[in-house]
This record gives sequence, structure tokens and C-alpha cells, in this order.
Amino acid sequence: MVGDKLFYKTILKSMFTDPFEIKFWDGIVEKFGEGESKFQIIFNEPISKGDIINDPSITFGEAYMTKKLEIKGSVQSVVESLYNNKESFLSKSEKYEKLIKKFKSTIKRSKDNIQFHYDIGNDFYKLWLDDSMNYSCGYFKNDTDSLNQAQSNKINHILNKLNLKEGQTLLDIGCGWGDLIISAAKQYKVKSTGITISEEQFENATERIKLEGLENLVEVKLQDYREIKNVSFDRIVSVGMLEHVGLESLSEYFHIVNDLLNDKGLSLLHCITAVNEGGNNTWIDKYIFPGGHVPAIKNIITDIADLELELIDVESLRRHYGKTLEHWAENFESVLPIVEKTKDETFIRMWRLYLNSCAASFNCGNINLHQILFAKGVNNDLPLTRDYMAK
Repeated sequence: MVGDKLFYKTILKSMFTDPFEIKFWDGIVEKFGEGESKFQIIFNEPISKGDIINDPSITFGEAYMTKKLEIKGSVQSVVESLYNNKESFLSKSEKYEKLIKKFKSTIKRSKDNIQFHYDIGNDFYKLWLDDSMNYSCGYFKNDTDSLNQAQSNKINHILNKLNLKEGQTLLDIGCGWGDLIISAAKQYKVKSTGITISEEQFENATERIKLEGLENLVEVKLQDYREIKNVSFDRIVSVGMLEHVGLESLSEYFHIVNDLLNDKGLSLLHCITAVNEGGNNTWIDKYIFPGGHVPAIKNIITDIADLELELIDVESLRRHYGKTLEHWAENFESVLPIVEKTKDETFIRMWRLYLNSCAASFNCGNINLHQILFAKGVNNDLPLTRDYMAK
């Protein structure tokens, strides 16, 4: 046990940028750093040293889920303190080049992976998402914007960028619970089609379309984007879906979008991005988003250029996603009495860690969120200035 303590102290002492404490299973407390401790890491029992060295992300994540490890203080603050220290053992081990390899994303595998996360149940997501059920980065025009306002801002920001006109056709790849296609139809009178491979999302979006009386303008299909045939669109949008495509299928995605777009058509991507090398955190891959791959921004731009698509606009919303996740994490904590009726403590701690660590990751710049607008061919019909995007 003495050897275990020495190992943990050696590993953790230079891991964080803030002063902190470690409390061991025997009640002994060790302090590191100058000044008042910002948080305390509690080892309720020893954790395998070999597992930590082999894969610290999964090992520490599972230890927190199963209460072998506790955190006294803010989970988000602990992860931010880690990520802000670029020289720490764990920060270095989290670089994308050490993350897991991916198999090619088949239609069957994609459906299984999506259902693992999104088909937890509409009732679960309704508890802590905004009223419109947008499960992606919001757009905060002001620090005081509510989550509902930020998500409404995001939808409008995307629709403005697409420069929609009445009578046009719009495809939303990975339409979620349908808010964007419904908003596009109501505001611009465009013919909107959404596709999803989540049965829960499909059922909810179908119901919303009927309630809005928009069956003549909006439809949602339980379909993979690779299954779309013999149709084309004036506009194609994808929000928070490219992360599920996988590295091996990234180029294929852009070829399909290119084939589905009409000449001068516009497409907008709203997706999480990495700086240099794409990948996925091993703990998140195992417990949250199996089969996910955060694409490198340079690879996205290269794929667009290879098809001679016209790159029009690239905007970072990294800080907006940090704020969005902070809202989600706060909402999640506020509804725990309801969640506890159907989910066990391991599930709750898993989601707490997921939401807080993702907020920290965006705040610290480990990952980014970009909106990327491009056209098929040269489009001289757009306004000359960017002002139209900020209505």
C-alpha cells in the first residue's frame, strides 16, 4: 500500500495547475501546490497502477463511475486544471495520436452506435436539454442568454448562413429531434427533409411535425445518409453528426454531399473538430459515443478542396460549446431526483463526468466546434458581405 501511495503521489503531484489535495483510503491527506486547495481527490481504494499507465482515461473514468475515486469540489474544475497543464502525464497521454484505431463505419455499425447513445430515451434527454431538444452547441449572443435562447439563436444562425429562399429544398443529415427542419419550414417555407438512424428521435420528430401541421413541408425519415438515392437538394445541413461518420468514411461523406447538392447549392457543417490529429477519447468511446471520431479541421478542409467545393466561411464556436455544456451539466444535477428513479448511481456518475469533462475540454481548447459553409461550384448569388449571417 505504501508503494501504491508513492506511485499516485508521483503521478499526480505535477498533473494539475491548481493546488489540490489527495486523500487516501486510510484517511491520510497530502497537499500539493501553494495556496488554498481548489479540490480534493479521494482514493477510496487502490487503483491498478498498470491500468493507469496503459490507459489513464478509461482507468480514472471507471474509478470515478464506481466510486473507487471521489472528487470533492467541481468535476469541471479538476478536468480544466488537468488540461491547462500541457506537460502533465495524463494530458500528454490524452493526445489524439494515442487514441484508439477505428474500423470503417458501416451502416449497421453506425446504427448500433447511434442507438447506444441517442436511444437512451426521449424522456431522459427532455429532463436537461432545452425546450426544443437541441443536443448540440448553442449560440450565445450575450452572456446572460438562457439555454433556450442560445439554442434558438443557433438555429437562426445556421438558417441565415444557408441563405434560404421560399420553395427551396433542404436536407438535414442527422436531424435529431427535428427542431431545425421545423424552424426552416416555418420561417422560410422551404421543403425540409430530415434523416436520423435513432428510432427515438424519429418518433419524436414525426410527432412534432404533426403537431405543427407541417406534413406538407416537412418529413423525417429513419435512414442513413448513404441510403439516399435519386434526389438532390438546394441546401444540406449537418449538425453534430460528422463526429459519428468515422475517419475511414469522412471522405465518403463529402462525396455523397457533393452528389446530393444541386449546382450552386450550399452545405453547412456544424461539428466538433480537433486541431491536428482527429480521434476519440477512449473512455468516451467505450461509455458515451462508441465509434465516434472527432475529425481534424485540416482534414475537413482538404476533403472540401479535393472536390473543388467552394469554401465560403469557417467560424469557431468553441467557447459557446463550453457554455452550452455548463448549462447541460447544471440542468442534469437539478433533475437528479427524477433521474435516480430509472438510472443507477454508476450511470449518473458517468454522465456527470461526461458533461463536465467535455465542458472543460472546450474551455481549455483541447477541441473546437466549427461551422463550415461551402458551395457546389461558384455561387455568386450570396450577399457580398458576411452581415447576412448575423441577423
